[in-house]
Amino acid sequence: MIVRIMGEGQVELADSHFTELNKLDDELLEEMEAGDEEGFRRTLGALLDAVRRLGEPLPDDALEPSELILPAEDATLDEVKQMLSDDGLIPG
Repeated sequence: MIVRIMGEGQVELADSHFTELNKLDDELLEEMEAGDEEGFRRTLGALLDAVRRLGEPLPDDALEPSELILPAEDATLDEVKQMLSDDGLIPG
């Protein structure tokens, strides 16, 4: 799956990594619903770090359609809320 981190670029992630990412996404959703700004910051950073660590960066000139778009690390809680679906940032 091709994932874009806003402001950074795209990475290709194997489907096998989504179990780990969904755990972080669930935690992020809980923190957002509770209004836990500190927890939200920590977990968003951990989620993006995991995507960077597990994914293979695509070249800057690659024009692949992104199947998933994640917020930038400095996104606000309100900005991320606008990006959410019922499943969080990551479907599944």
